[in-house]
Amino acid sequence: MITEIALLNIIPGKAQDFEKAFGKAQEIISSMKGYIKHELQKCMEDENKYLLLIRWETIGDHTEGFRKHERYNEWKNLLHHFYHPFPVVEHYKTIY
Repeated sequence: MITEIALLNIIPGKAQDFEKAFGKAQEIISSMKGYIKHELQKCMEDENKYLLLIRWETIGDHTEGFRKHERYNEWKNLLHHFYHPFPVVEHYKTIY
């Protein structure tokens, strides 16, 4: 299992719209092969910052399966216009 982590900086004034759009987008991600679970956490110090954690069976389930899936464009259209700057996405594996 791997964890995808993205720190999301949302354009000021758009946080509420982002949360609403994410409510729809999470249905897309949760239907993907290799998806295990996800969390969207809101920063307590900065109302425009979120942490997205998604658990995948393999890194390929994210980078190949999801990003190359036809529904990825729906995800992009729902969410990508809220980010500034665009987030760096990294993958982690559990050591202990």
